[in-house]
Amino acid sequence: MDTDIMTIREVAEYLKLTEKTTYRLAADGTIPGFKVGGAWRFRRDDIEAWIDQKKAEPKGAQR
Repeated sequence: MDTDIMTIREVAEYLKLTEKTTYRLAADGTIPGFKVGGAWRFRRDDIEAWIDQKKAEPKGAQR
């Protein structure tokens, strides 16, 4: 299984967000992630699927 695992910093860079915003989105369940030893981790495939899902939503539903 060759899945890229990303850190908060990497996801923040990828999404062009601050680390603080990325942490908040992960903590409230907006973006898919999981904790390992108290540190957030993200599968690149999950983040890309989340982006595709957000792009497919009607414009008014993106809040």
